[in-house]
Amino acid sequence: MRNIRPAVMLVLAIGMGMAAVAMAAVWLNSRESLLTTHVVVAKEDVQIGTRLQPGMLQVVDWPSASPLKNPLTSVEQATDRVVNMPLVKGEPISVAKLAAKGETGGLSAVLREGRRAVTVKVNEIVGVAGFALPGNYVDVMVNTPDSRNNLVSKIVIERIQVLAVAQDVANLESKPKVVNAVTLEVTPAQAEKIDLARSVGSLSLVLRSQVDMESVSTVGARKNDLLQGSDSLDGEALSAGLSRMTLAIKTTASTLASASGRNAGAVNSQNTSANASKTEVIRGLNKTAE
Repeated sequence: MRNIRPAVMLVLAIGMGMAAVAMAAVWLNSRESLLTTHVVVAKEDVQIGTRLQPGMLQVVDWPSASPLKNPLTSVEQATDRVVNMPLVKGEPISVAKLAAKGETGGLSAVLREGRRAVTVKVNEIVGVAGFALPGNYVDVMVNTPDSRNNLVSKIVIERIQVLAVAQDVANLESKPKVVNAVTLEVTPAQAEKIDLARSVGSLSLVLRSQVDMESVSTVGARKNDLLQGSDSLDGEALSAGLSRMTLAIKTTASTLASASGRNAGAVNSQNTSANASKTEVIRGLNKTAE
């Protein structure tokens, strides 16, 4: 009996220890579940406009201390949905990053409600040397004759977002890319202005800061604005020349008038003296001056 009692006590101690470990594990698991939530993240980099498939997604535990706004909690919720912004590997997927249900993907899924996409033909100069990348903001400037048939360059639309360059709707490397077309996101009214502007003149894109929200009103630039300094100098030189010419004409006219007066006086004097030296003689019916 004395040999059995220690063995029983040892078995009871082991059993109680195992029960304590099991209870601790259950408590820790429940505690962990309270501190984390299930969130769907991207398993790889995803381009904008891509339709999500199960192989692109995975569910991970996300700390409850860093809550997300409207996250997806299951792969089924994200399957066959189109993303409207680029995703990087491990980035949580929320409802705001997905296009509306029913979108088939591509550029149309990127457009915001009430917006349109218009493509502008560009070259290296018009396209800001390739620095107009998807997500950047630009102003649209047109060069066209005004009502007086004088060329004018003016910004007609401000703060337009670039949706795509060529066929790329994302540029994750953020490197300049010279292309022949840029697609812009505009309102219907802005789309009409751009279409009219490119039919009456040439378009240029002006890159602006991402955080610049201020609108600026300009009167446009004309040829006279470029030559304003030289025009004023030419005007002063012309006025001085006209003044000198006028003075010369007045001086010449005065000189001619004086000379004409002197000549007339001399002729009259000669006529008077000639008449005074002659004598009138009458012979019969004839009268002569001698």
